[in-house]
Amino acid sequence: MNFKAQDKQNQLIENITVHHLVVGVDIAQEAHVARAVSFRGIALGHPLEFGSQLEGFKLLGRWIQDLLKAYKLNKVIVGMEPTGHYWFSLARLLIDQGIEAVLVVNPHLVKKKSKSFPGGSNFRALRALVSACIGRLHSSA
Repeated sequence: MNFKAQDKQNQLIENITVHHLVVGVDIAQEAHVARAVSFRGIALGHPLEFGSQLEGFKLLGRWIQDLLKAYKLNKVIVGMEPTGHYWFSLARLLIDQGIEAVLVVNPHLVKKKSKSFPGGSNFRALRALVSACIGRLHSSA
């Protein structure tokens, strides 16, 4: 049984290519934090804090486009740590913009992995980075 699970995980990891920008978003009621990594999990750019309204979502879109251009990438995968219903609007907007995949990351897994880093789970940018890395491993793109 573990062999089949490992095969599935390997298939998911193989979907991420050198052309992907992997974005993790820590979702909250009023402000979200995004962090981007390469297909290898290397942090790219700086964290972005953006609002939960249309203007904030537009800011995220520009940030993603700037990173794609700066790092010469052409595919995006977004992993989100869902908090209540606050992620629904962002997910819908990303899908409407043709983002390749919108992933929902288990918040308990993000919290657990965040605690293994210096600084713990109190830093939202770190949680967004962990979401990106976990999204990279669990992509269904």
